[in-house]
This record gives sequence, C-alpha cells and structure tokens, in this order.
Amino acid sequence: MDLILASTSPYRRELLQRLQLPFRCLAPDADETPRREEAPESLAARLALAKARSISSAHPASLVIGSDQVATLDGALLGKPGNRANARQQLLASAGKTVQFFTGLALCREEADFEAVLVAPFAVQFRALDSTAIDNYLDREQPFDCAGSFKCEGLGITLFERMRGDDPTSLEGLPLIGLTSLLQQAGYPVLA
Repeated sequence: MDLILASTSPYRRELLQRLQLPFRCLAPDADETPRREEAPESLAARLALAKARSISSAHPASLVIGSDQVATLDGALLGKPGNRANARQQLLASAGKTVQFFTGLALCREEADFEAVLVAPFAVQFRALDSTAIDNYLDREQPFDCAGSFKCEGLGITLFERMRGDDPTSLEGLPLIGLTSLLQQAGYPVLA
C-alpha cells in the first residue's frame, strides 16, 4: 500500500524515516488560518485532517498522513518565528513558563473511506533564561522555522526544566506512537 506524507517539512520527513517504511512526500494544499475562538486542540486536528484530505482526494488508494502542530503560551498561539528577532521575543516570553503543544495527526485513505484523527498534547517547562543564554542558543541553532523557537532534538533541550507528554516525537512534529496505532487501524502494521 502506498504511503504518503502530506508535508514538505524536513523534520516530519526525518521522523517518519525512523519507522523504516517506504513513503513519499507531497505538498498539501490547506488553508492554515485559525478560526475565530478555535481551541488549539481543534485547530491542530482540523489542519492535520485538511492536509491529509487534500492529498487523499488525488490519491484515493494511498494512505495519507497529515500533521500539524499548534503551540500556546499563556493562551496565545505561538507560530514559527521566521526570524531571529521574533525567536528571541518568543524565548524571552517563554522563560520560566510552560508552553503547551498540540500535535494533530490524521490518516486518510479515501478509497477505503478511512479517516482517523488524534491530537497528542505535550508540555514544555522552560528554565529561567537570560538574554545571553537565548542569544547564544539562537546563534548556534537558528530555529527560526520551528514553533516555539527551539529544536528539542538538538541544543534546544538545554532550554527546558522538564517535559510532559506521552509521545516525545509529537514535540518534534509527528507523533510516531500515535501514527503506529493509526497505521495498524488502517491495516498497515509497521512491523509486519
């Protein structure tokens, strides 16, 4: 069965490669604009499903994986910073606080009328950080394309006091524990 990752993210591609399954990546076409008063969990689920459906409609016999991550700090959405100034501001705001991540995951196969969606929550408690530590981190890792302005799989781990969640890969952008379960539900056992 053909497996497609509805993403152009190199991070998600690297995560899916850990499962040692053959797959290809296609760019989804989904409007990622949050709806008014949409809860972060609902936004993550809706966007993951929209991404998967956008590819599944053109490839109905394939199993299509969609994923999206939403981060919040003090109830406000944290997007990808895009540049150093925004990343610095996000990290300064996060210092000593907890950032909550919600990673939506969807699996679709249109031909089989199969859709499954889950949201994996994950919380990160940041250390008290000063400007020097933040600047040194940004100089070394430049996480300007990452929600929350860090790469937990790299040096970003030094910014944390603790992490809470059931699936550490959800923090990286693709919950592999949840994906393994959804693939089995769809009749695609990972270790077959």
